[in-house]
Amino acid sequence: MKRGVIYCLILFLISMACKNNSFEKIHLTYPKTKKIDVKENYFGHYVSDPFRWLENDKSSDTEFWVKEQNLVTQNYLSKVPFRNNLKNRLKNMWNYEKIGSPFIEGAYTYFYKNTGLQNQFVLFRYLNKDPLSKAEVFLDPNTFSNKGTISLGSLSFSKSGNLLAYSISEGGSDWRKILVMDVKTKKIIGDTLRDIKFSGMSWYKDEGFYYSSYDKPKGSVLSDKTDHHKVFYHKIGSNQIKDKIVYGAIKNQKNRYVNAVVTEDNKYLLISSSISTSGNKLYIKNLSQSDSKLVTILDNYESDTYLLDNLDSKLFLSTNLNAPNNKIIVVDANSPEPINWKDLIPESNHVLSSSTAGGYFFAEYMVDAVSLIRQFDYEGNFIRNVKLPGPGTASGFNGKRNTKTDYYTFTNYTTPTSIYKYDILSGNSKLFWSPEINFRSSDYESKQVFFKSTDGTKVPMIITHKTGIKLDSKNPTILYGYGGFNISLNPSFSVTNAIWLELGGVYAVPNIRGGGEYGKEWHKMGTKMQKQNVFDDFISAAEYLIDNKYTSSNFLAIRGGSNGGLLVGATMTQRPDLAKVALPAVGVLDMLRYHTFTSGAGWAYDYGTSEDSKEMFEYLLNYSPVHNVREGVSYPATLVTTGDHDDRVVPAHSYKFIAELQRIRSTTNPTLIRIETDAGHGAGTPINKTIDQYADIFGFTLFNMGFKEIN
Repeated sequence: MKRGVIYCLILFLISMACKNNSFEKIHLTYPKTKKIDVKENYFGHYVSDPFRWLENDKSSDTEFWVKEQNLVTQNYLSKVPFRNNLKNRLKNMWNYEKIGSPFIEGAYTYFYKNTGLQNQFVLFRYLNKDPLSKAEVFLDPNTFSNKGTISLGSLSFSKSGNLLAYSISEGGSDWRKILVMDVKTKKIIGDTLRDIKFSGMSWYKDEGFYYSSYDKPKGSVLSDKTDHHKVFYHKIGSNQIKDKIVYGAIKNQKNRYVNAVVTEDNKYLLISSSISTSGNKLYIKNLSQSDSKLVTILDNYESDTYLLDNLDSKLFLSTNLNAPNNKIIVVDANSPEPINWKDLIPESNHVLSSSTAGGYFFAEYMVDAVSLIRQFDYEGNFIRNVKLPGPGTASGFNGKRNTKTDYYTFTNYTTPTSIYKYDILSGNSKLFWSPEINFRSSDYESKQVFFKSTDGTKVPMIITHKTGIKLDSKNPTILYGYGGFNISLNPSFSVTNAIWLELGGVYAVPNIRGGGEYGKEWHKMGTKMQKQNVFDDFISAAEYLIDNKYTSSNFLAIRGGSNGGLLVGATMTQRPDLAKVALPAVGVLDMLRYHTFTSGAGWAYDYGTSEDSKEMFEYLLNYSPVHNVREGVSYPATLVTTGDHDDRVVPAHSYKFIAELQRIRSTTNPTLIRIETDAGHGAGTPINKTIDQYADIFGFTLFNMGFKEIN
């Protein structure tokens, strides 16, 4: 996410101004971070790791260091003159009613709602025969904790809709508890399941459900390695200790990620197993036969393949096997091997994401990161294009087979998310709900441009700003990127981005390699020893913005989170002159050791590991942000953000990176870390913490661009 403010410009008619007066630097005295002589031998090359002690999240020394760093950071941020102004503006704009797409389970229609500034969304429901106005609170996560730090995770209703299994997260951790509720009485029944991680819940009738987890680490729950995922079956009324291992008990079933899905008709169980975030094996079991065995559909990790639906023994699968842009195939469950697959909806030139509702397929095609939705029947016949409100991102079309109406959401960078009710048979869409927010979309514009990367590859980017902005190189600009794990950055509205735009900022998002915008090949071109392509694309995006006078290096901030944090870290160490501000969030920053924490080894498909080969080690070392901080280099003003309970990308990455930046002290620019306490990778973060965080991020950004006030 990127934000800046402006030099002395901005459209007067909107009465908005950021004033750049004489800028005084704040003197900083960083906490002393001790160095311990630790060296690691990689293929005969010894690499120093003096801050490895910060990896110990249970250490009192680490705890003290975190407190000292936060004191310095908060003292600095307290001197940003418009910090409170930003916080109030964020609160004001955030304070509007937000609801999620309704979905039907049994006799009720459910939806999420937030009245404005509630820390967590509340789950409401009403009887299917009743209007929306009859909705009542069903489950309120705000009652789970006084601080709003316990969040609701995933939901799974039993086949009848009479029982609900739901997970909760404490302090943003990926480790969850699962509770079961009687929907009619709202009473918790049976055992509370504990120590669950990276799991859905899939019901068999109303009898029980399948879930996944790891053995709980004997050391630190936040950082110790977890790489043997197992599928369990929990029977309602029984104790968790009696839960049966369905898959993963034997050595040749060891995988880092395993999940189980029961078909809507309760006939089949499908199990997917993976050793990384890309590629899966796939198995099927006939639940209508008590003595049936697991049958192999796919015995390798060469594709991403999953179940869409079934009609009796006819299986419909989405796959990118020999189809990098994905396709839908049909096969009989009695002989499900790929040799028997038949194309139902063939691969096209655009990436396909598929879902089902009302007995139809809804095929979402990404056309330069923008949604195109097509409806097909189960024979593969084209029915219609779904008419969308405009260019942007449509999500939904995921309902039961017997439903006649479904709901979808639509958004883009200037349009707050609205909900549409879709008649599946006629294809008519009707606006169901739109937010009342203090933001005039008509005052802003988004346009897509294409630029050339270092090697000549054409890359798209969407640039959003106030209509009529002056291209004078002085517009504060946030360049946001991700570039990994086959994840696509589609246009969507956010309150934080809206504030940035309102302040006169430019927000730019390039769809760089490593993502999924152009299918599996686009993803692969940003992995392992092609990872530099990702950084080159991002750097080229920045240069496009500068060359076309949207901004300049003095008014450019680069931002990204998780894998995007790596992107920012690598970019600022390779091109320290490119941007004024760097904002790496919850980043993967130590590329030599990332695979030794929690489930990090599962990211090896994208990154490779330092243990793979001498060549892979050298490649990782060459761009690893922690290992490429150099003496005598002036780096951008840097605010690293992380959470002390992040057990996905452990905070040690951020700790070690900021320790290196502070060690060299070769720059007058601030190098700070903001460590959110009782928070994880981001999911479930309370609204109040989010508002505080973005007020600090924007404040830091604008202040270091030279702005002393905003109006």
